[in-house]
Amino acid sequence: MNITRLNHLQGMLAFVHAVSAGSFTAAAARMGVSKSAVGKSVAKLEAQLGVRLFDRTTRSLGLTAEGSLYYASCAKILDELAHAQSALAHRRQQASGPLRVSLPVSFGRRWVLPVLLDVAERHPLLRLDLSFTDRPVDLVDEGIDLAVRIGDPGDSASLACRGLGRQRSVPCASPAYFARRGRPRTPEQLREHDCIVFARGGRVAPWLLADDNGSPLAAAVRAAHTIGHGDALLDAAVAGLGIAYLSTWLAADALRAGRLETVLAERAIDDMPINVLWPHSRALAPKVRVTVDALVGRFTPAPPWAGDAA
Repeated sequence: MNITRLNHLQGMLAFVHAVSAGSFTAAAARMGVSKSAVGKSVAKLEAQLGVRLFDRTTRSLGLTAEGSLYYASCAKILDELAHAQSALAHRRQQASGPLRVSLPVSFGRRWVLPVLLDVAERHPLLRLDLSFTDRPVDLVDEGIDLAVRIGDPGDSASLACRGLGRQRSVPCASPAYFARRGRPRTPEQLREHDCIVFARGGRVAPWLLADDNGSPLAAAVRAAHTIGHGDALLDAAVAGLGIAYLSTWLAADALRAGRLETVLAERAIDDMPINVLWPHSRALAPKVRVTVDALVGRFTPAPPWAGDAA
């Protein structure tokens, strides 16, 4: 916008305020400027238009015929401008635009995805961009708005974090397996059973159980089967292949339906934190704020699967 158009807009604003307020003095008070500034703006506007807008007397300020016609148009234009500014401000406060989220594969699909779908339904201007991976993700370098992660969130100064709870894992097997092989009564007896272990990249995940003093202990187990996918690990346990060390969020439905039963549940511990992370640079974005609030509201104070692995 060039200077002439800017002055014209300022003149329109001064003109409309002068008409609605009834005087240059009242218009100046509304606009927070001097009376002379209002008078100069209106005079410049009249010069640009080549017409008189006001019939000025010492006691009154009346509109000319041209002024009445011009006022109706100006009032409409300024009203539309105010509406556009209000709509833009409202949009900036809404959750909108693409929301890039990184989720762990099994946990993300089971428990986080329903929350995100609900958020998207309530905020139609939001566009989900979801990726599912269990690998570490650099949120800043990869342009991720937020991520849900199970495990130590690290100490990155560039990330904000809110806790969603803690993961609890417990040995589980099918009723048929326990009927066939019996139940271990102590962590040491797990070595006498067929155990299905989770491994990825050559690393076997430990079975953390509480010892007699309540401290975490990596139980020694005999690996009858090794599986590198959480859902497949669950399926193998349900099929009766052995005892699997399963997160309660993963086994919740099978436990509720009686397809799995827990063993040594009194030894179960909360082994890893579950967090939602996001870059500090995105902390004030409405799309991040409403999503984090929805996740915290869903998972705290108790997670949705709580009580299923009693």
